[in-house]
Amino acid sequence: MWLLSTNRAELVHFNEPPPKYAILSHVWGKDEQSFQNLQALLAVCGADQEGSGKNPRSLASAKVRACCMYAEADGYDWLWEDTCCIDKTSSAELSEAINSMYTWYSSASVCYAYLADVPGDDDPAAPDSAFRRSAWFGRSWTLQELIAPQDVVFLSKDWQALGSKYLWPGLLEEITGVDADVLTFLRPLSSIPVSTRMRWASGRQATRIEDEAYSLMGIFQIHMPTIYGEGRRAFRRLQEEIMRQTPDQTLFLWGGLLRPGVCHECLMQVPSHLTDHQGLLADAPSDFANVPDLVPIPYEHMSRAFSSFINKLGLQPPVRC
Repeated sequence: MWLLSTNRAELVHFNEPPPKYAILSHVWGKDEQSFQNLQALLAVCGADQEGSGKNPRSLASAKVRACCMYAEADGYDWLWEDTCCIDKTSSAELSEAINSMYTWYSSASVCYAYLADVPGDDDPAAPDSAFRRSAWFGRSWTLQELIAPQDVVFLSKDWQALGSKYLWPGLLEEITGVDADVLTFLRPLSSIPVSTRMRWASGRQATRIEDEAYSLMGIFQIHMPTIYGEGRRAFRRLQEEIMRQTPDQTLFLWGGLLRPGVCHECLMQVPSHLTDHQGLLADAPSDFANVPDLVPIPYEHMSRAFSSFINKLGLQPPVRC
């Protein structure tokens, strides 16, 4: 894990996350600073030590520099920022980082959610506030970055504090659909049905199709290789891994027909947009957009019902290993 020193924006590698560090959540812009860009700045500054007059932080991008300064003022020596703290030229390092990201966010002492499209004088609770309309709430990766951290502090485009998820749990539930009790850790994420967690992600967008799946790995406690270029196959693999870890049947309850009060005859009709769909698995999180609140049937109940059914057919139930 690479971290930035907040006083100089120098990259330092840690085998394990330090006890105290800050982490940034944001929407990527066009000219984000990469790992290589930052290392090049360090080379420009040479081997100068602190106090020499050449501080690489002063040469960093405005976002990196401002976040380092904000975290330093908050008492943090270390900061993680996804654009420059991952060497994306290494597929192994990128895959490790994506698989570790939920843990990194949950282990951080604070997460700064930087909203570049929200002014400092905005009232987040106002019906048509810039906060409610921020692009940050529409990105795939920011779902786990909202849920995982112990504390999320929302910052305006001029780095003014707007509030936190403990201050605005009801408002954040209204904007994102994520239960306030989940955001404040009063209810464990694992207790939420699979279909509900998928619904939270259904309206979010990712630059790469694969990231629609990769950004949900932490939400479902899944670890799997990342293969950019596999397209929609990534989301299928995610669902296959979920099936291996939980008997939650709501994974299969997706699609436009799943509405309260739908008639049985309608269930026999296949909607036109699904006529070429094969199998039980969805193509994308957006397939879960209209799923109502569901409760999975406990495995023990399903097992008894299945055993009773096959006994009536004169068959022997399989032995569970």
